[in-house]
Amino acid sequence: MEQKISNTSDLELKDRLVAINRVTKVTKGGRTFSFSAIVVVGDEHGVVGYGLGKANEVTMAISKGVEAAKKNLIKIPILNGTLPHEQTAKFGGARVFMRPASSGTGLVAGGAMRAVLESVGVKDVLAKCKGSSNPHNLVKATFAALKQLRDARMIAQQRGISLDKVFNG
Repeated sequence: MEQKISNTSDLELKDRLVAINRVTKVTKGGRTFSFSAIVVVGDEHGVVGYGLGKANEVTMAISKGVEAAKKNLIKIPILNGTLPHEQTAKFGGARVFMRPASSGTGLVAGGAMRAVLESVGVKDVLAKCKGSSNPHNLVKATFAALKQLRDARMIAQQRGISLDKVFNG
């Protein structure tokens, strides 16, 4: 269950650059280069978003990516610095698997997944990406997995029962 964040003015967001891609357009006057940048922003306390920026200069592409990321922030449940439960997701050819880890394990994830999980504020997790290593699809697959996470409070609210009934049946 994703929860959109609308008021971003009071959040301390940190941005992380995941990937920059140089794109070439061939015209009759020669080659024209432009850049696309995928950026992840987060407050490291459960709020995270990603954005794609495209421009003729790297700095402009990054700033456009940051602005796009701030427009689609979501809230992720975190329990004691790790995830509430195991989760898998897929986007395009990229598949991701995330498992909660005990305290002190650290962030065991690679590439684009690591940037997203650091921005969320997860300290201990075991994560694996399978299939495509395309950073765009990896970020989107990681977000798809994070959006599916639910903690006990959310489950109790959805079912309309008390929190202790979730555990005691």
